[in-house]
Amino acid sequence: MRTRGWSHWLYLAPALLVLGSYLVYPTLVTLYLSFFDARSAQYIGLQNYARIFTQEETLIALRNNLLWIIVVPALTVSLGLLMAVVFDRVRHEALAKSAIFLPMAISFVGAGVIWKFVYAYTPPIYPQIGILNAIRTALGFDPIGWLIRSPWVNNLALMAVFIWIWAGYCMIILSAAYKGIHRDLLDAARTDGANEWEIFWHVALPMLRPTILVVATTMTVFTLKVFDIIYVLTNGNFGTEVLADRMYKEMFHFHNFGAASAIAVIILLAMLPVIVINVRRFYAKEGR
Repeated sequence: MRTRGWSHWLYLAPALLVLGSYLVYPTLVTLYLSFFDARSAQYIGLQNYARIFTQEETLIALRNNLLWIIVVPALTVSLGLLMAVVFDRVRHEALAKSAIFLPMAISFVGAGVIWKFVYAYTPPIYPQIGILNAIRTALGFDPIGWLIRSPWVNNLALMAVFIWIWAGYCMIILSAAYKGIHRDLLDAARTDGANEWEIFWHVALPMLRPTILVVATTMTVFTLKVFDIIYVLTNGNFGTEVLADRMYKEMFHFHNFGAASAIAVIILLAMLPVIVINVRRFYAKEGR
């Protein structure tokens, strides 16, 4: 029996209601509040957005977000790809991959606490409880304040935590794609005299490119949303603040709902190109 044309909407209605209530409606309200003052009482137009691009604190956050977007997805995906290819040849592949993937089982807050001890610093006259500084002093070097040396050392130290967590995720996805390459293609390349680097560069990598792009865009979205690591390790101090951390402070420390909403809209706009790329690739794959 043929169902009526509108009946499928009955099945979609619960999901659409949830999406509308918890995604669409909050987004529209956030956009609306971004045009009002701190107490959402007076319309001030684009002043909150102008403040983002003129205030020193938000400019630092924008700079750091740009640095994160450039460095973190590139290193995370590169390390994941390298480990996916290398571990495909090791004897105890499952054990090695499990060890690399293990940080994914730890929350960002838990990882931040762990790495806070790794980066811990005390003056040279005291014993070093941080692993890195204990190694440096054992080798005869002075300890370093990893989280207070701005702007490059502490930001790169924070990025290392993010990469430590997510490299295993990238490795698993890329490893599955690498194993999906037909081995006859690789064997044929070896028969033709290609070395392992040529096989990877000219055979494996082109076939992995769609998966790499998906993983890279996913990491870019996660990078734009980074908050927990910075909140736990530095709370955005010493020039490590990012947009999500600044939004949190504007909302809960300064109770400036207009500025916080404007920053949230900027983060959403920064994510839109990545979302559009993924959607277009999905439709292209489906042949639509």
